[in-house]
Amino acid sequence: MKVAIYARTSTTKDQSCERQLVELREVAENHGWVIVDEYVDEGVSGSKKSRPELDRLVQDAMSRKFDLVATLELSRLGRSVKNMCEIADLLKQKNINLFVKNQNIDTTTIVGELFFNIINSIAQYELQLTRERIVSGLENAKRKGKTLGRKTNLNSQTKKTILEMKSRNVGLKKIASETKVAVKTIREFLSTADLPQVA
Repeated sequence: MKVAIYARTSTTKDQSCERQLVELREVAENHGWVIVDEYVDEGVSGSKKSRPELDRLVQDAMSRKFDLVATLELSRLGRSVKNMCEIADLLKQKNINLFVKNQNIDTTTIVGELFFNIINSIAQYELQLTRERIVSGLENAKRKGKTLGRKTNLNSQTKKTILEMKSRNVGLKKIASETKVAVKTIREFLSTADLPQVA
């Protein structure tokens, strides 16, 4: 079986990735796996959206350069449960398994597959809850008569300026820049306003 090893340390102050690599190389040797590549993000926080070596691993997974990804801990791989599930899902789509040494997760087994399905269900549940809270909050704000969205700079003074500039055939983007009013708002205002005639 062809395996890709992934290791990461959060900061340069942490010990290097060497310990993780040594452990994972031993696992590969004991299983008779062939290591095709090692992806090492050293001094890269898990909270960062872009992690160069993980990004490279994902690209290589798309080309199915390996059959399995081995890492020491789940926290090394994903920023959050949702992120871990996204990565695991992508691997699953390409029929690539995941092995996590410290959590005894091996998606080549039924138990490992079940574990990830449970995590994925929890992530989906959290996502749905968040959406419901947002929708509920917006509806509540509307009921209270709150205006949602950004406040507009459209007032009597800016209306005069818009009309005056438009009468001189100044473009909408220029008017928007001068008055700090959105182009869409200016267009809506002009569609209902009487433009002054140029003498």
